[in-house]
Amino acid sequence: MTPTNPPTDARPNASRDEIMAAHFASLVMQTAQMAVMLLGQMPHPETGQTVTDFEGARMFIDQLEMLEVKTKGNLSKDEEQLLKQSLVGTRMAFVDAIEQQGKGAQAAAPAVPAPVADQPAPAPASEAAATPAADDESRKKFSKKY
Repeated sequence: MTPTNPPTDARPNASRDEIMAAHFASLVMQTAQMAVMLLGQMPHPETGQTVTDFEGARMFIDQLEMLEVKTKGNLSKDEEQLLKQSLVGTRMAFVDAIEQQGKGAQAAAPAVPAPVADQPAPAPASEAAATPAADDESRKKFSKKY
């Protein structure tokens, strides 16, 4: 029994370029959807549960970036625009998901009582161990230079 190859396109007169463009668009959309799903912004298709996996989402975003680099100059305007929009959308979704996780962590953290006016606020353990030289170094790293 010999297997038969299923048709790659429903339109019998589609050119090879049109078929490849459709496959490229499908690949980009699938990769972007996987990233969005792993950021918890879309339910898993089989379980209906939302999943949060930042490392997995980052991998799919990296794949889109790789496609952008490796296909530079070889895409039609529509393909280039689809890829760029997918990258912007997934990157923004990644930033939003990280911010949401940060807000959730802040809401879950116990409230720190305000210091009494007569007593100085206790320094957190990480700051208490810091030396003045280390403090100067951290300021240097984050100063703006124009």
